[in-house]
Amino acid sequence: MRRLIIEEPYSTAALLSRRLAIFALAVALVGIAGVGRGLDLLAVLGGSLLIACAAILTAILAFVVIWRSGRKGAGQAFAGLLLAALLLAYPAYLVQQTLRLPPLPDVSTDLTNPPDFSLSREALAARAGATPASVPIARRKIQLKVYPQIQPILLDLEAQDAFNAAIQAMRATGWKIVDQRPQGGRSGVAHIDAIANSFLLGFPTDVTLRLRPLAGQTRIDIRSASRFAPYDFGANSRNVANFETALTAVVDKK
Repeated sequence: MRRLIIEEPYSTAALLSRRLAIFALAVALVGIAGVGRGLDLLAVLGGSLLIACAAILTAILAFVVIWRSGRKGAGQAFAGLLLAALLLAYPAYLVQQTLRLPPLPDVSTDLTNPPDFSLSREALAARAGATPASVPIARRKIQLKVYPQIQPILLDLEAQDAFNAAIQAMRATGWKIVDQRPQGGRSGVAHIDAIANSFLLGFPTDVTLRLRPLAGQTRIDIRSASRFAPYDFGANSRNVANFETALTAVVDKK
């Protein structure tokens, strides 16, 4: 006699969780691609995060249903939960950075006399006609507590060699150089302006360097300013650190 084996059906919530997570991923990729091309698709990205939250809630519901009824679908629910959690990991990191760091969207290695951004036609066009505003020194002093490691850079190089090394370091970081003025005049000060883009969404940050010759050395001051104040999520300090790392690598090869 044959026995009729009735398989337990899949949990609808588990299947829905996985589908929502996959849909959230597709929406997020569309949003990221659009923002990277200069389109205002931040609302699309926000929508993908809401869908991811729905996927997590549906996965939790699926686990409850599976535990009580013995239905199938634990694997689908776990897949939906994991994928949605991965989508929310980066926004959660940004929220954590916002809570941990003060509103300091402009950092510099020189607090009393930070480098000025170039006002050349090329630099203004690259910055969409905007120039980062000056920051009162009282507010800049907050940087000493948050980023004590950000200090002026001293190179045991002559001005021209230091200028060339800085150019190479900026290119090594992937920054786009929008203006460069070699040392000249009585002071011999040189300037380099560039734009650094964030890794994931490509948000622009304006960076400027000032190179001042000293006796047998060159002092480099860097300033990094985010366009989307008041928070930079730590991007400006990373720009300074990335430049110093790239500059060290360039100088060590000489």
